[in-house]
Amino acid sequence: MTRGAVMAGGALLAGCGSLGIVTHRLPAETPAADNAAAIKQAEALAATKRTVQTEERRGETPPRLTPADAPPLATYDPWERFNRFNYRFNARFDEAVFFPVANGYRRLPSPLRTGVHDFFGNLAEIDSIINYTLQGRMGRGVRSVGRFVINSTLGLAGLFDVATHFHIEAAPTGFGTTLAKWGVHPGPYLVIPILGPSTVREAVGLLGNYGVSYGINIADLYRGDQSWGLGLLNAVDQRANVDFRYYASGSPFEYDTIRFLYVRKLLLEDASLHKARVPKPPPGAPAGQ
Repeated sequence: MTRGAVMAGGALLAGCGSLGIVTHRLPAETPAADNAAAIKQAEALAATKRTVQTEERRGETPPRLTPADAPPLATYDPWERFNRFNYRFNARFDEAVFFPVANGYRRLPSPLRTGVHDFFGNLAEIDSIINYTLQGRMGRGVRSVGRFVINSTLGLAGLFDVATHFHIEAAPTGFGTTLAKWGVHPGPYLVIPILGPSTVREAVGLLGNYGVSYGINIADLYRGDQSWGLGLLNAVDQRANVDFRYYASGSPFEYDTIRFLYVRKLLLEDASLHKARVPKPPPGAPAGQ
């Protein structure tokens, strides 16, 4: 072997060393041991399954869900033609006016937008205080009182959400939830012009919330010419904090999907409010009827 060949071989080995060598080792256990471990695992799973079935028979765990437990896709919408007309109107209005204004509002400095959002959120605590009291949920009402007092003072009239920094989280409620607590059914599905999806109960709740705000009239904000400007600003702020775009999904069933999800959400919230299971409608009956 020539000297050049030796040097070339050494360089090749050095390069291989720099890349690192990966070795593979056979597992320490034998196939027989692997099979034994697999058998033990299968026996443990079978024992667990028998335990779950026994607990289900005793009523210690909730029964398993079956396809029959799935919520009906049909939703109670006796005014569907009227609602679809309102939905199309809302889509056009949002595309031509509401969304462009909200999109321009989003370009404002973030601290300014946050201050506006916190300001209106602090005013909404008044509705929460009254409705939590009517619902008999005094603990939550006291929390709303604390949030309103803290944010109205330390938060400079609500421009800063100081209460959240004190771990007093917001949990807004309204008259619609109060009616649900009293046992009022959501009622037929209803699409309100500009405001969007609702039901008869929730529409009455919106009127109740406005009546409370108008009646209390904090700092004379809900009466007079300035009330229109504040109302528009509040609407734009709320729209800017919602990412929904009409017909963005491209689905021809968007109206049906939103209707289904909205009504099911209300039914789930009602069941949670009464600490009960979601009532199952009779076979063939639409959800929410």
